[in-house]
Amino acid sequence: MMRFGFVLAAIAVLFSAAPVVAYGAEPVGVWLTEKGDARVKITKCSSGICGVVVWLREPIDRATGRPQVDDKNPNPALRTRPVIGIPLFIGMRPSAPGKWSGQIYNADDGGTYVSHVAFAGGNALQVEGCVGIICGGETWTRVAR
Repeated sequence: MMRFGFVLAAIAVLFSAAPVVAYGAEPVGVWLTEKGDARVKITKCSSGICGVVVWLREPIDRATGRPQVDDKNPNPALRTRPVIGIPLFIGMRPSAPGKWSGQIYNADDGGTYVSHVAFAGGNALQVEGCVGIICGGETWTRVAR
C-alpha cells in the first residue's frame, strides 16, 4: 500500500541538519515531502510549531477503495482516523534560532520518534527523525505560505 513515504527513522539517509542562518525565521506554510507524496501544513502553535498532513498523492487506499487511514497506529482507537488531518509534530519547540525539537509521528510504521526541524529561510526545510543515536531525514520544499 502506497502511503506518504517519508520514513524519517530507522534508515539513516541524511545525518546532519541544514545550516541555520536565519534568526527568527519560521517555517509557516505548506511543505511537500522529499518524495512528493504528502503535503504538510506547518503553523505556529503555543510556543512552537505544529504540522498536519493536508494532502496525499494517493489519498485512496487501493486495497479498500476508501481514504487512507492510520492503520499502523499502536492505539487501536486511532487506526481508523484518516491520514489527511493527522498531526505529525508533537511538542515541537524552539531549540536554537531556526531550529525546533520534539517528536514526529510516522504513519508509515505507527512510530513516534525524536525529531529536529531546521529552517534557514526560503523554500527548504530539513526534517529529521531519530532512533537512538541513528538519525535520518529529508528536505521538504515549500509549496505555499
